[in-house]
Amino acid sequence: MNEAITSPSSSPLPSTPANRHELALNQSQSFNLSEIIFKVYNQAVCHSFDALEHIVVCIGFYAILCLIVYILIFRKWATLWNRNATNVRFPNTCKRVLFITAHPDDESMFFGPTIVSLTKRPDCHVYILCLSNGNHGKLGHQRQRELWDACKILQIPAENITLVNATLLPDDPTVTWKPQIIAKQILKQVHSLDIDTIITFDRDGVSHHANHCAIFYSSISIYVANLLHEGCRLFTLDSVNVCRKYSFLFDLLLSMTLSNTWCIVGLTDFCRIQKAMRAHHSQMVWFRRLYIIFSRYMIINTLREIQLSDAELEMQIDSLQKSN
Repeated sequence: MNEAITSPSSSPLPSTPANRHELALNQSQSFNLSEIIFKVYNQAVCHSFDALEHIVVCIGFYAILCLIVYILIFRKWATLWNRNATNVRFPNTCKRVLFITAHPDDESMFFGPTIVSLTKRPDCHVYILCLSNGNHGKLGHQRQRELWDACKILQIPAENITLVNATLLPDDPTVTWKPQIIAKQILKQVHSLDIDTIITFDRDGVSHHANHCAIFYSSISIYVANLLHEGCRLFTLDSVNVCRKYSFLFDLLLSMTLSNTWCIVGLTDFCRIQKAMRAHHSQMVWFRRLYIIFSRYMIINTLREIQLSDAELEMQIDSLQKSN
């Protein structure tokens, strides 16, 4: 008869007092570890809620402070106690201002507060140079009419608008605009209109659109080359991160703290800029409808004046990026 052979390792350990004590000790340690993890988790949750509560309070306080400052800067007596308490801080010596945009709707979508602020000055003449007719969706003729309608709302005379319809400057983010072609159009306008101030996009183009960025690099290249007439100043519109971009007037304190030049409009002018943007009917898709409600560019513009040293540095950075 064959006998079953049992492996020694498979046989149960004898139940001795020592084994029972060791088993109880392991269970106790496991229970203590679980209890410690549970306590740590509860403390982390409590601290998270406390931190979240503090963050909400700080955000609420900041929002209320922005509203208070926004109300105060439109009071005539505000400048008596603080010279910075003004809704427009832009040089009064700028009399003939050229806005350089890439597409119809850029003037309303990005530069509205500055345009509205400057058109209110009786001795300031505002001009628009739009470098393409926005024919990306085969709507060039319609968008041209929309540009004139929007500028009329912004109180820019029709004779002050120049729309370039060049095959080498298409409305296409995948096409690289040649700097020499852009520079030629800019210089033509600057010299024929006796422009003393240029305002355009910065290196990030607000939305990182390739056509916007191309205008910036062309502008600083002619500035570095000293092709502008003496005394002509160059300003660029500040690009901000996406959180600030859609924070409406709650970007006010940051804007006034981080910039030396700004244009902030009241609610009446804000509605006028919205109306100008709505004149671009062909562009009013759902996300642009949200944009004109929440974007800080509809109510706040901050600008930076480009100095020669800044322009040279930007050109060097661009050269390094292209070489890499």
